[in-house]
Amino acid sequence: MFGTHDLALFTLTVFVLNATPGVDMAFTLVATLRGGVWAGLAAALGVSIGCVVHALAATFGLAALMAASSAAFSAVKWAGAAYLLWLAVGMLRSGLRHAPAAEVAAPVHAPVGALALLRQGFLTNVLNPKVALFFLALLPQFIDADAASKTLAFLFLGAWAITQGSLFLVAFVMLVAPLRRWQPSPHVARTLHLAGGGLFALLAARLALADRP
Repeated sequence: MFGTHDLALFTLTVFVLNATPGVDMAFTLVATLRGGVWAGLAAALGVSIGCVVHALAATFGLAALMAASSAAFSAVKWAGAAYLLWLAVGMLRSGLRHAPAAEVAAPVHAPVGALALLRQGFLTNVLNPKVALFFLALLPQFIDADAASKTLAFLFLGAWAITQGSLFLVAFVMLVAPLRRWQPSPHVARTLHLAGGGLFALLAARLALADRP
């Protein structure tokens, strides 16, 4: 279809990659636990829009620049790591803040603006060069050498991966949303903030230390 092959294997590969814990899943999880289903869906939508940017970049060659240029890769990598660290610091500050019990517990379940979450989900994804290189490395393996239009094949596979990834995140949000009904004690709420901040700090460190393939 559209000059592609082995779509069943492509679907399985994308699923395995979607199910592997990473920045996108962690951000969607935190957004869902803090704001509920709609917050999680907003975060997932932001992630998906970021994937659209990466797919288009891979299709039209911008991702190839990051694959070939260490400077370009490093620039995006450090920007992404800095943004993740900024998110981590915000969560750690919430966890370390000395506040009355009600104020400590509130941020875990407090509603968060959908547009803000969409923007944050977009930035966590689009500033991750590994996502761009994923599209660049994976998609060509499922495109026929004699495809009439490799650009069309790229766009088709990119749209497939984005749709599948979006559906995975929606299912993930629905799966973890019931956990939000649990009312944590102030101590547990503070611990959740610290754990979330530590997770994003770890992800920032992993991204900062990532080598260009």
